[in-house]
Amino acid sequence: MSSRLTARRYAKALLQIGNAQGDVPLLQQELEAVAAAVAANADLTRLVASPLVLPPKKAAVFETILAAAKVSKTLRHFFSVVAGAGRLNLLPELRRTFADLVDEQAGIVEAKVVSAQPLTAAQEQALVVSLTARTGKIIRLTWSQDITLLGGLKVQVGSTVLDASLQGQLRQLKTQLLSA
Repeated sequence: MSSRLTARRYAKALLQIGNAQGDVPLLQQELEAVAAAVAANADLTRLVASPLVLPPKKAAVFETILAAAKVSKTLRHFFSVVAGAGRLNLLPELRRTFADLVDEQAGIVEAKVVSAQPLTAAQEQALVVSLTARTGKIIRLTWSQDITLLGGLKVQVGSTVLDASLQGQLRQLKTQLLSA
């Protein structure tokens, strides 16, 4: 089974537990903090990734660290299960997947916007309104710049890509001219 599917199963289980206990935001905050702490600490990163350290030993070390950090009992038990199964190496994917599931549950989708120039606040707002109307979901924009677009923008929401860039229009024109 792929690591993405495995991480998704663990994330779904944690979300179900969080929903049952009513503490999903706390679990998400703590999971983000744990993932960030592991990524920032070279020793913890090696511990998580090392196949030489046996899962029970990893579970014990992680339990000690999480207890000292005053992480909730629910998340400590969750990590005990994950570490005991030898799946701590999935922590980055598990964090991303859990965040995606929480967003999905809340009806939030990420729209990745790439444009040649930064968007103004008014353009950003208009784009959010348009995408919200189109998808029926709450939109969270992430923006990046790509000067090769020449003008306009590309928007990706899930697997749908909307190309309103000058580069995309030129490519379409070239395809039409070559096929004529």
